[in-house]
Amino acid sequence: MLLSSRALRGLSRRGLSSSAALATDALAPLDPSRMTVTRNPAPKAPPDNAALKGMFGKIFSDHMFVCDHVAGEGWGAPAIVPHGPLALSPAAMTLHYALQCFEGMKAYRGDDGVVRLFRPDLNAARMTSSLERLRMPTFEAVAFVECLKALLREDAGWVPSGDGHSAYLRPTAIATDPFLGVGEPSETKLFCILSPVGPYYANGFDPIAVYADASNVRAWPGGAGNTKIGGNYAPSIKPARDAADATGGAAQQVLYLFGDDHRVTEVGAMNVFVLWETPYGTRELVTAPLDYGDILPGVTRRSVIELARAEGAVEVAERPFTMREVKRAADEGRLLEVFGAGTAAVICPINRIFYEGDAIDVPTGADIGPVAQSFWQKLSDIHYGRVDSPWAVPVDDL
Repeated sequence: MLLSSRALRGLSRRGLSSSAALATDALAPLDPSRMTVTRNPAPKAPPDNAALKGMFGKIFSDHMFVCDHVAGEGWGAPAIVPHGPLALSPAAMTLHYALQCFEGMKAYRGDDGVVRLFRPDLNAARMTSSLERLRMPTFEAVAFVECLKALLREDAGWVPSGDGHSAYLRPTAIATDPFLGVGEPSETKLFCILSPVGPYYANGFDPIAVYADASNVRAWPGGAGNTKIGGNYAPSIKPARDAADATGGAAQQVLYLFGDDHRVTEVGAMNVFVLWETPYGTRELVTAPLDYGDILPGVTRRSVIELARAEGAVEVAERPFTMREVKRAADEGRLLEVFGAGTAAVICPINRIFYEGDAIDVPTGADIGPVAQSFWQKLSDIHYGRVDSPWAVPVDDL
């Protein structure tokens, strides 16, 4: 006998969610064919590219996608509605226990005018992983992407054109139960907002400096550092401020180190890559592995690795390495390039690393290194449809 929706929600709130709840949820999947559209009665004019400079994530389109999930019933009808505030109880679980996760992904208007999402299947898979870590309801990747396409069709005019410009999409899931207790949520809201953006950093493509921090830990092995949940980000605000203060404002990001050996993990907003000559004379592109579960499996990270391996110009290693190895390579003249990779910044050159009172200068100086430049160019060509790639998914490709 199936439990009632009320009974299932009660079980969930006590942390006793049953297989019956999961089975019932499967009866109502996220279904984009049920989509309704309510248009904004007061649409705005999308900004021009000049107005986007230094405004990353501060300007929003006319509409958003929303869909509610109830344990025992499944997903309701998805909807495109005017962008606006959400109604939440002050007792909503997301406000008290950080039961929420999100994604960051981009849609690009190509040189041919076609709007394309970049590898949305990977974002869908990563969001599913985050949801599973929080015991929140999941969805089929194809259905999720179709819902995002519906939003992009409605607000197509908000996708800017030109290199470095795109529409940033922020799919988010929050637990809305009005319940002061820790447990599996029974009420979840999935939504996505859209923001037209220019370059992530106000100074554009200029290299940044980072502060290698061994005193603050972003994530522990076995924790949730490989998920995109809010609890991984809010605690990074103070270390970033401390890093800026310690370097007279020079450091723009924190490079988190782990353990007594100062193992390199990731930069606050990006995965990090180091190109160096090994002591044996070979060129190696190294990045931290996913094995420990303490770094985010970045979509751009994976793309860089796959491009580098396909090209074969350098050896690619996903392995542990330490900041002391980086310093030794710099001291011995073997350090060639350092750069970050992430959806927001795409490729971001790093020209200085503050570490244990020293400033390690990367030899690329004020320029982007040739290897980082080649990855940026290859990715840009895919983003803007200059080359055919299965990674670029046209919005109208149904």
